[in-house]
Amino acid sequence: MNPIKLHTDELKNSAGSLKAGQRVLLTGTVYTARDAAHKRLVTLLDEGKLLPFDLDGATVYYAGPTEAPEGMVIGSCGPTTSGRMDVYTKRLLDLGLTGMIGKGGRNGEVISAIRDNKAVYFCAIGGAGALYAKHIKKNEVIAFEDLGCESIKRLYIEDFPLIAAIDASGGNLFKN
Repeated sequence: MNPIKLHTDELKNSAGSLKAGQRVLLTGTVYTARDAAHKRLVTLLDEGKLLPFDLDGATVYYAGPTEAPEGMVIGSCGPTTSGRMDVYTKRLLDLGLTGMIGKGGRNGEVISAIRDNKAVYFCAIGGAGALYAKHIKKNEVIAFEDLGCESIKRLYIEDFPLIAAIDASGGNLFKN
């Protein structure tokens, strides 16, 4: 089966129709954020402050890319373990986050929130950071620069190869 080509601008309307196991080539804007950045995002929410990007329809890539070698926009950019973000994820999904990219399973609360919010969790292949870097065309630090590789970055990706792992109708590659 050929992968589905999908743009992040379409994800809010199409995430609910994706099925676990479907291969996707994702193009568009995604934001990197790992656990330290997630903690800061939730602190901003608790303080009633604006986030550095709009959650409505957004996709977050759980990654901490390395510095860009000469001639590239980014260094290795592989996924990190998604479960470390689970404590923050339901709240972000409830506020409009639509897509997440990482590796590994998610807890029951996150799985329910994915279903309730018609979102999708994509898996990227661990150890393939150099391959993923080739699909990243733009890279800009937008928040928490002091976190170094774990700062929040706005990336523009093209045909980023992913697998829908947990879908909005209860499909879950980690269960099946």
